[in-house]
Amino acid sequence: MESGIETLIGLLDLEPLEDNLFRGQSLNPGWQRVFGGQVIAQALVAATRTVEVRRIAHSLHGYFMRPGDPERPIVYDVVRDRDGGSFSTRRVIARQHGEPIFSMSASFHVEEPGLDHQSPMPAVPPPEALAGDKDLVAAHADRMSAGMRRYFERDRAILLKPCDPQHYVDPKPDASAKLNVWFKSAGPLADDPALHRAVLAYASDMTLLDTSFVPHGRNIFDQSIMAASLDHAMWFHRPFRADDWLLYAQDTPSASGARGFNRGLVFDRAGRLVASTAQEGLIRVLSKETRP
Repeated sequence: MESGIETLIGLLDLEPLEDNLFRGQSLNPGWQRVFGGQVIAQALVAATRTVEVRRIAHSLHGYFMRPGDPERPIVYDVVRDRDGGSFSTRRVIARQHGEPIFSMSASFHVEEPGLDHQSPMPAVPPPEALAGDKDLVAAHADRMSAGMRRYFERDRAILLKPCDPQHYVDPKPDASAKLNVWFKSAGPLADDPALHRAVLAYASDMTLLDTSFVPHGRNIFDQSIMAASLDHAMWFHRPFRADDWLLYAQDTPSASGARGFNRGLVFDRAGRLVASTAQEGLIRVLSKETRP
């Protein structure tokens, strides 16, 4: 039986159909729709395979248009917009059942020297001092919903260590509007920068939308809220390894109109800022009649 990380690596190994056209399989862990991080990561892989090796992804911007069907593969159609002297630009459309479910633009850049500065990493406990997924369940199973227990007990591709486990066990309104989580792949990855970027793209959608609930004393498992990613943007700043612990420092500047806006900074263990994210998501409060 494959481990979670082996399954993810397999999902990211897209099947080439013809020039600029790729097919990716879907993971169905019992969800009603495909996990957004999977679609982002597969779209990035598709775009990367049409760019010369020495150019690496430095940014992507995507929109979710329809929920993905976890029972069906996804076809990724890449448009080669431009190959300049040092930048390449690609557009990707992900389709299922003949309809677009996701669109993404990505830019690739030849590595070159330049000015260098960054924001500091927040002061948080190191990952070794924090409880992991299964430790959380063991310590707090009686305070978790069945859905939350299944989520944390599952053999996963990405290991999570939240700096504030209380957010999941017994959330309280927090005016700081911040959510800090350590994460890494559940196993070693090959020395391929494109693979590490794809794995980070996958992981970047796991907890970002959940940040919208921090000021309100709720979390993503709240059955009274319908939550879904609407768009997603990433910028890759410095080399990193996704199979070593990375800190995802997230905040939510605004929520209104049933939408939450969230930002994230990704730091490696040495405190280097390796990536940034931004996302808006649907956070619709359901009436009692429409709750699952």
